[in-house]
Amino acid sequence: MSGGDTVNLLIQVSYYAAAFLFIMGLKRMSSPVTAASGIKWAGIGMLVATLITFAYPDMHNYALMTTAIFIGGVLAWWTGKRVAMTDMPQMIALYNGMGGGAAGAISGVELLGGGEHSLVFMVLAVLGGVIGSISFSGSMIAFGKLQGLIRKDFRFKGQNILNVTILAVIAVLGMVVIGGDGNPNTIALFFALALVLGVTMTLPIGGADMPVVISLYNALTGLAVAFEGFVLENAAMIIAGTVVGSAGTLLTQLMAKAMNRSLANVLFSGFGDSEGGTTEVSGSMKPIEATDVGVMMAFAQKVIIVPGYGMAVAQAQHKVWELSRLLIDRGVDVKFAIHPVAGRMPGHMNVLLAEAGVPYDRIYDADEINAEFETTDVALVIGANDVVNPVARTDKSSPIYGMPILDADKAHNCIVIKRGQGAGFSGIENALFFLDNTRMLYGDGQAMASELISAVKEM
Repeated sequence: MSGGDTVNLLIQVSYYAAAFLFIMGLKRMSSPVTAASGIKWAGIGMLVATLITFAYPDMHNYALMTTAIFIGGVLAWWTGKRVAMTDMPQMIALYNGMGGGAAGAISGVELLGGGEHSLVFMVLAVLGGVIGSISFSGSMIAFGKLQGLIRKDFRFKGQNILNVTILAVIAVLGMVVIGGDGNPNTIALFFALALVLGVTMTLPIGGADMPVVISLYNALTGLAVAFEGFVLENAAMIIAGTVVGSAGTLLTQLMAKAMNRSLANVLFSGFGDSEGGTTEVSGSMKPIEATDVGVMMAFAQKVIIVPGYGMAVAQAQHKVWELSRLLIDRGVDVKFAIHPVAGRMPGHMNVLLAEAGVPYDRIYDADEINAEFETTDVALVIGANDVVNPVARTDKSSPIYGMPILDADKAHNCIVIKRGQGAGFSGIENALFFLDNTRMLYGDGQAMASELISAVKEM
């Protein structure tokens, strides 16, 4: 075997090893017990795939590659250390968009490079380019919405017709490029319209639907990377892109199901923020003091805590677990109920609770715990809104009608910790707040948890 053959064999073996590490890492991420090690496995796989690239015999521009890797690595390390868990959804959107943009850039380089290529090569390059570009610009808009940089939903009549028209023009240009037109202007227009389509698709979607959109763009990025892997004949890219694409697709379906929404409804209905506040709720919110809640919880037999995004913003998870330990020491059965879309991203609440030290066997999914609310003395809702709104079961006119919720309203007593009386992230008034068995504990989540701790200690 020649030296060149040995190097090529080493490269291919390394790529397959990296792909194996990606798959095993993703598998381990499916459980909170092994998630941390799964991230490390996948990280090692990425390190292997990156370093082996330098071994290519015809590789050049090593200085440029090293500089880019260094800058990207430093930025990733810095942001990873500084970004709070509450900002993790938009960070995921940003990084996911970069992956799509990279796939689009690879496609652009290949298409502009000229030369004779097979039909399969051209088709995959074009598909990877358009999908990656849409994912890039769409993810940037999703980031802007979640970060609060874009506070308005741009909706107008005929926006779906506009999107279909842009897509049709992109398809025509794509076929022209596949046919062998290497004109830089045609290719530039093709990519420009793909970027525009990502923007026009995402701008009308409200912030409450951004988690589903991010998951969809994650799937698209994986698909684009897989296509470009075929173009570059890179096994690691093909396998990694396929895994990411399939995982993103499954997650998108699960999230849409958890919201009782079809993907088409999310993308084309325009619901998500401002159109949700049409449901009228009768009655009034009834406030309560922390000392009274402390007494109620201290003498309860069963307490279910429902965390939401408000708990994440207040960084109250540690205080909530401290309160839970006090109750457990008094013989109270304390459990945590997690809705699939609580916290704007799947697993967001699980990570926060794990960070605070909450044992995994006290954390339950909606399907596992909903039947227990009827025998629960106190349901403590901290920062959750739409995922406990009973109009999802009763009001057919509500945008969230049919969405599976946590049945906190069925508990004997429901205590809601909330900063003020405004509607939640989607703008829908929550009927739970007005029920006879509900009391509102107004204030910052962490401060109120601290007051509850003091109240229980005085028992």
